[in-house]
Amino acid sequence: MRTRPAASPPAASPPAASPPSRGDGTRARILVTAERLFALHGVAAVSNRQISEAAGQANNSVIAYHFGSRPDLMRAIVRPHNTDIEQRRIALLAATGEPATLTGWTACLVRPITDHFAALDRPSWYARFAAQANTDPALRNVITEEALATPSTQLTLREITLRVPALPPVVQRQRTDMTRLLVVHMCAELERALEDNTADTTWSQTADALITALTGLWTA
Repeated sequence: MRTRPAASPPAASPPAASPPSRGDGTRARILVTAERLFALHGVAAVSNRQISEAAGQANNSVIAYHFGSRPDLMRAIVRPHNTDIEQRRIALLAATGEPATLTGWTACLVRPITDHFAALDRPSWYARFAAQANTDPALRNVITEEALATPSTQLTLREITLRVPALPPVVQRQRTDMTRLLVVHMCAELERALEDNTADTTWSQTADALITALTGLWTA
């Protein structure tokens, strides 16, 4: 008599993902609310109490509990955006290879940023948040340090400076600052216009304009 082979044990089910905690939801609401209020009113004009109330939190110390200081809150807003921009720039370099020209490297600086903004839900607030943060002397360095901390940004800026005539260090710093301000504020203007339905350009067209302008700036 033929013996029936033993049945294989059922495959183990993968462990279920842990549901997001109430603390994670509170933290996310605070970040979205803070980004929006900072974008609309400026960083200095918005208190932790106002953020807490707008996020539906009765406890006015909730921001200090979840984030600590105001600079820590700013870093928490910035980092997810910078992470996505970094991933986009790495993917762009992997797909196209390292550019040989100044214009190519300028495109590698700009397009991951504008593509990130284009992918955000509308209305979005991050471009205007970044513009507001850049006007606050105490917080501008926090935002700048976070942006410059990404390896692809460091690589791109280094390659840009290698493709222009030798410039004194002070001029390099000035043009780096000009680059940052031009990108930040042009993106903020387009974000505002998109919300108001007054935009006469797209994110891709704005990227083209920025690439042309920055190439001229660096070669001047």
